[in-house]
Amino acid sequence: MLKLLKEILRTGNATVQYPFAPYEASKDFRGKPEHDAEKCIACAACTIACPPNAIHMDTDLDAGTRTWSIDYGRCIFCGRCEESCPTGAIALTPEFELAVMCKEDLTVKAVFQLDHCRSCGKPFAPLKEVEYVGKLLAQTGSETDRSEREEQILHTCPECKRKNDLEQVSRMKIAAQMESRK
Repeated sequence: MLKLLKEILRTGNATVQYPFAPYEASKDFRGKPEHDAEKCIACAACTIACPPNAIHMDTDLDAGTRTWSIDYGRCIFCGRCEESCPTGAIALTPEFELAVMCKEDLTVKAVFQLDHCRSCGKPFAPLKEVEYVGKLLAQTGSETDRSEREEQILHTCPECKRKNDLEQVSRMKIAAQMESRK
C-alpha cells in the first residue's frame, strides 16, 4: 500500500483542472473557425467545402447584397473551409467553448455588396470578388494598367458577355461572307 501511495505522489495529477483553469490546446488543435470579412471576397468556396452545411450564402438581388453566415451549432471543426478559402479569410482558432444562452448567438453573419453589370445594370457578383479577379489578372499581364475594354469585360455579367460574344461572332460571319463574294 505504501508503495502505491509513493507512486501516486511521484506521478502527480493525471487530470487537468478544467473548467477551473484554462485548458491549453495543442498547436494543431482544430477549434472554432474565425471569419475575417475584410479578407473575404464572398466567392462561396467555403460553402461548397463545408460538409455539415454550417456555412451559407444568401443573395438578395433586390438589395444588391450577398450575406455570408456560419452556424457554429452545426460546425464540426473539420477545417475544410480554411483549406478552400483562396484569400485566407477563414482560420481555425484554439477556441472550443461555444456555450451561449440563445441559439441565435451561435450564428455569425457578414454582408457584401454585389457589383452591377455595366451593360444591363443588374447585380451579378460580389464586388470584392470582381476586384480580386482584376488584381489576379493584373499580376499575370505585362501591363500594370488595364485597358478600358478589359475593365468593361470584368464588370459585365455572364449573360451580357454571351450576348456580346454572339454579336461579335455574327459580325465576323457577315464580314467573312462579304469577303468571299469579292
